[in-house]
Amino acid sequence: MDKSFHQGNRQKFYDSLENGTIALFFSGHAFRKTADEFFPFYANRNFVYLTGIEKENFVLMAEKQNDQVHELLFILPPDAHAERWTGSRMKADEVLERSGITETRYIDTFPAYLHMQLRTNHFDTVALDLYRCEETDEDTEPFIWADRIRKDKPSINIIDSSLQLRKQRTIKQPCEIAAIREAAKITRAGIVAMMKAAKPGIWEYQLKAEFDYALAQHGDLAPAFPSIVSAGDNNFCIHYYDYTGQAKDGDMILNDVGAKYDNLFNDVSRGYPVNGKFSERQKQLYMCAYNTSQHMFSIIKPGMKMRDVDRLAREFNFEQLKALGLCDKLEEVGKYIWHGGAHHVGYDTHDLVEAEIVEPGMVFCVDIGIYCEEWGIGFRLEDNCLVTEDGCENLTGAIPRTIEDIEAVMAGKMD
Repeated sequence: MDKSFHQGNRQKFYDSLENGTIALFFSGHAFRKTADEFFPFYANRNFVYLTGIEKENFVLMAEKQNDQVHELLFILPPDAHAERWTGSRMKADEVLERSGITETRYIDTFPAYLHMQLRTNHFDTVALDLYRCEETDEDTEPFIWADRIRKDKPSINIIDSSLQLRKQRTIKQPCEIAAIREAAKITRAGIVAMMKAAKPGIWEYQLKAEFDYALAQHGDLAPAFPSIVSAGDNNFCIHYYDYTGQAKDGDMILNDVGAKYDNLFNDVSRGYPVNGKFSERQKQLYMCAYNTSQHMFSIIKPGMKMRDVDRLAREFNFEQLKALGLCDKLEEVGKYIWHGGAHHVGYDTHDLVEAEIVEPGMVFCVDIGIYCEEWGIGFRLEDNCLVTEDGCENLTGAIPRTIEDIEAVMAGKMD
């Protein structure tokens, strides 16, 4: 992304702040894995959205007074010994080029600088990214600093900045949509590679290796999220990460995978027979999912309620399953449909947004899963939907999804 994208994101956020507010955003830190080893560092997504920077232990600070904003980035100081081990550290000119932030200071000065600014009585509010997925999540830097600020100066009002950023991230900008399109091309390469490699006896980890290799050939060194690659009965575990199963002749393969490009993600699921030919029952169930997906892409448009995307997909899928004699009443469909059918995609795979009504520029998944244990067939068909002014577009529709195209790819007749 050009730095103007991140500058615009920051300005929109700053416009939402009241005067007398300090906003703090932390890039985060790597968590210890074991002994002296750490997990790979993964930057806070709101920090990346605002700065374009993915460096550990950085802090963005913005002070708003008299409708003016003073922003600065606290960065790691030069350290020849540390850099010998872990690589060169980002410098002020690189920060400017990447983010447009003109002022930097070293991170060791941050606590004293913040303390001084809060003691001047010019600021009465501190905005921190206080999003938690679960209440039991480990405290990260924003929560730690919120506690410190409350103890140091109890009169300071602490507000949650993640709410505003969820609103901002709901509608994708043209450059974000372009990046998602590029990610879809990479995902297609990975899924096609798996389809071509599939054969009875192949191990799930071998299929995953095909996906990882295809991504690496496009410069994508890690998937957007942990890949789900399963076969046969393992498909009945919705989030399956073992990769230890071996596909037998007649099994369905389930891939729930995604690539990333310029920090934007996608999330695509495909199901296909390991032997390259759909059985009659596999065809019947696959067409239920395919018809439902096609129906949803034909009706999604601005003005719909987001909750209706799930509801309408479920109801249409039920009619398909009912025609096969698998269920008679809508309330019975939970036996075959185990999860929702729509979640937003962007800077996160399950993007953090505020969306009640479908609007142009939204990107979310249309995810149709069918799990028929009595037939031994489970899979999902998941694509990424871009809402347009008068309808929608399937951003991942070029990834083989019809029975004919899937069988042609697996037979080597189509790339």
